[in-house]
Amino acid sequence: MAERLLFLTGHLARPRLRKILREAGLGEEAIHNIGVKVAALMTEAIISRRLPRPVNADRVVLPGRVRVDLDTLSAEFGVPFVRGPDELKDLPQYLGRVGGAPDLSQHDLSIFSEIVDASALSVDAMLARALAMRDAGADVIDIGCLPDTPFPHLEDLVRELKQAGLRVSVDSASPGELSRGAKAGADFLLSLTADTLDIAGDAVPVLIPSKHGELDTLWPAIEAAERRGMRYLVDPILDPIHFGFTRSIERYAEVRRRLPNAEILMGTGNLTELTDADTGGMTAMLLGICSELAIRNVLVVNVSPHTRRTIEEHDAGRRMMFAAKRDESLPRDYSQALLSLHDRAPFPSTPQEIAANAGDVRDRNFRIEAAEDGIHIYHSLGHHVARDALSLFPKLGVEQDAPHAFYLATELMKAEIACKLGKRYAQDEPLAWGAAADQRTSDLTRLAEAGHTLRAREKT
Repeated sequence: MAERLLFLTGHLARPRLRKILREAGLGEEAIHNIGVKVAALMTEAIISRRLPRPVNADRVVLPGRVRVDLDTLSAEFGVPFVRGPDELKDLPQYLGRVGGAPDLSQHDLSIFSEIVDASALSVDAMLARALAMRDAGADVIDIGCLPDTPFPHLEDLVRELKQAGLRVSVDSASPGELSRGAKAGADFLLSLTADTLDIAGDAVPVLIPSKHGELDTLWPAIEAAERRGMRYLVDPILDPIHFGFTRSIERYAEVRRRLPNAEILMGTGNLTELTDADTGGMTAMLLGICSELAIRNVLVVNVSPHTRRTIEEHDAGRRMMFAAKRDESLPRDYSQALLSLHDRAPFPSTPQEIAANAGDVRDRNFRIEAAEDGIHIYHSLGHHVARDALSLFPKLGVEQDAPHAFYLATELMKAEIACKLGKRYAQDEPLAWGAAADQRTSDLTRLAEAGHTLRAREKT
């Protein structure tokens, strides 16, 4: 038997909701107008007073931006209350996702995050950076050693990170530094060959070809590790574009063909660091390769400022790829985290729909929306459309209201950016940059406080 859904809405959104539900095969009985003009402004008290009992539904769906306590309402009415999408335009996709939001809680890939200038940092500074990396999604902190640079506190650093509960790897071209790291308790040693395998001790070696790019010089290290019963990782080495990138991908595929069960590591920094392009897309592509080849370890690095969010991007990407592979699906409709610049469906309403909505407004509060034809701002006295925010100012009549003008300026500029890039814009909400920036969190169980510009107006 199909699940019975009841959608709560307001006066302005009801016609569009009715059209969407009709196209989805749901009738008028699936809608209840709670009696407010703007659906997102319904409260627990309003719902409690105006929603008839008993509720003849298996689930009650609220607009995504409603600030209410879902658990309280569910307990009061004896039926689950859930949030739908923020925008009505996304409702068909929501209805098609029977199991609710995608589960992105799982992954099968470990992120090694390298600190390349570790030798120049104090133990306290290194620990602070390592803990921040862990919070961003790193699983192993890689201590990078610089050539011909003294590192007297390497052992202290390894022990301090281990004491903080972190897993640690050491990466150096110096066998002496690798040996010191292993004796201090490092979990992994990077870049060992058949000739340096003895250094590993109790650490897990990451094996590389003794001659760059030649797999024939990798197999002896693997065979030696297996003879000794050692756990190991294999790194065929990812090369930068125009310096062997495609051939290096072929090496990873060849290792997987010859060693179906081997644990492999890919250092993605040689692509993200050495290509002047936004890193989210490159990360998605590389993690797609990792997913197909069952590569379950990546080494990331942030030296260039344009890779500053590489850990967060790898964390988002590994979860999306895991979920898509689990579902035998394309990596679409799982996460927006790697869609930083452009959104797949940036404009939830057409210009015609916005115009119809504007015609129903009877108050003088400005509404702002973004559409294909530009920025829309409207209230009961007018509806204006422009491509640039500044051209709208003379039409708004707020010259003598500085707080309101400031508020409108910030919102209109956000809307202009959204129009130019093709991003979602929602009034009073920050633009979503995915994993490229921290997102402001809000308490969806209570109404937001008035902003400082509104408070300034009321004070004036």
